[in-house]
Amino acid sequence: MVLRFAGFELDQPRAELRGPEGAAIKLRPKTFEMLRLLASNAGRVISKQELMEAVWPNVHVGEDNLFQCIREIRTALGDDRRELIKVVSGRGYLFAAEVSVESAGATRSAVTEPSAEPTGIAPVVSAQEAARSTESPRPLGWRRPAVAAAVGLFAIVGLAVAAPTLRPDFIFKRTPPTIAVAPIVDTSNEDAGASIAAGVTDRLTDGFAKIENIRVIAPRPGAMLGVQTVSSTTQADFMLQGELHRSQQSWSLRARIIKTATGEVQSVATASVDLNEGDAQLRQTRLAARTGDPLARHLNALLEAGALPAGNSKVAVEQATAAINQTNRERFATAQTMLEKSLASEPDNADLQVALAGLQLRGIMMSWYDPAETAAAESNTRSLLERALRSKPRHIPVLEAYCRFLTATNEFAEGLVACARTLSFNPWNGSALYNIGLAQIRLGRFEDALATFKQADRFDTPEVSRWTWLLGAGWASMLLGHNDDAVSWLERSIAITPASGRPLMALAVAYQRVGRANEASATMAKAMEMRPGSTRLNVELPRRNASPAYLEPSDLIYRAMVELGLPER
Repeated sequence: MVLRFAGFELDQPRAELRGPEGAAIKLRPKTFEMLRLLASNAGRVISKQELMEAVWPNVHVGEDNLFQCIREIRTALGDDRRELIKVVSGRGYLFAAEVSVESAGATRSAVTEPSAEPTGIAPVVSAQEAARSTESPRPLGWRRPAVAAAVGLFAIVGLAVAAPTLRPDFIFKRTPPTIAVAPIVDTSNEDAGASIAAGVTDRLTDGFAKIENIRVIAPRPGAMLGVQTVSSTTQADFMLQGELHRSQQSWSLRARIIKTATGEVQSVATASVDLNEGDAQLRQTRLAARTGDPLARHLNALLEAGALPAGNSKVAVEQATAAINQTNRERFATAQTMLEKSLASEPDNADLQVALAGLQLRGIMMSWYDPAETAAAESNTRSLLERALRSKPRHIPVLEAYCRFLTATNEFAEGLVACARTLSFNPWNGSALYNIGLAQIRLGRFEDALATFKQADRFDTPEVSRWTWLLGAGWASMLLGHNDDAVSWLERSIAITPASGRPLMALAVAYQRVGRANEASATMAKAMEMRPGSTRLNVELPRRNASPAYLEPSDLIYRAMVELGLPER
């Protein structure tokens, strides 16, 4: 919806405030959210506490953060005389302007790429929601009581079954550890640097606040760094500090997590973005994501006792990881034997379970098992991952592996839930976002998938995997009929790596659709050189559990590949 007041427009789908002349007015995400909340409740006094809880959910912040947002809103609206936003002494704030509400357009997609940093991840709610993509709609009045009853029943049954094996801290919740996110220090002494530092601080705070097993404390703006000098961090278990630097070519950020009790540095992450890399919002997002991702992973390992492998198992896991990333068919059996022997001596080692499961999944996807062995390998992989989940249900590598396995084996609804679970411990996880996008595509939710791949591209973590979400965005664009966009996404992906040749086949179809016939034929020929023996049968993705909404447009793409020279069989 679009909210109109005092000549301004607050476009909620686009996360954009426009002035009387129609020009966009830049606001930080938190400032925009506070203005949206105030305008949506025009004529009602909203308390400070309500505003802070709505704008900073699960984050302890001081009133200085609230006052800063109010100042920024008044500046944006030119409300120097405080006629639009009024202070009601002892009660809170009142938005005094008359507000009209207008639809943003019946044809607008439910998920669009915002002009500023999105306030959340692409829509992933539950397996039930994902499954509804292939069901006929039912009246809401029928669905809600049934879902509520089912959820309640499953919760009761699940607790009854699991009670004998649950850890004590499941029933008697321990206080989660806290991390204080200090304001990033700008060393450039430039206005642009101050803005980037503030934006990165906001994004890191928001990201860590999404992590399920920690609580975030956000010190007041402008507080000095240091465990002893920021009063609100003395209660925290950990502290996140960082400095922003500017060189002739780039902005760089160095951030670290410190254990406040000892002052010991637990983890350090560095990131940089080119001065010309996208807009200011994108630079802030990528700096936050490229430091937040490794810090979240290491913090997760610290909080999960024994999460880091040691000794012989560490060597086996490192060698297996290299094998998974670089192995060929000849080395595959050797790597599998090595891991099986290590696991035989340490049968409860979750890291070895995950490494062997990852290797076997690679073998399934690359067709390195005989047809008779594939079903057994898939069953064994599932068993390994489920054992690892039971012992380390909050460990990121275990959650990542299970997310990837479910998507690769066409368990799309369950995969959405597992991948969303991964994001609840690392909201910048590019692998989880990529697999969510794949599942959304196969369920026929192309707009959602494109938004998810775009979010992964904004985070760009880990950078080595960026070709995957670029490929996903190209495939989703082609399914939507946005063929010019598809060409751009696919060319960017292939410029990083042509992978197995499949991306080139997709690009050949996109070229054909935009009228570049000669390039289409040459690209398909190059793909066949890279992947000799390819046919539609071994290139087309499995159809099991895929939505009819996906199968129809994807059939058109595969038929076009055949027309361009891909053999049927």
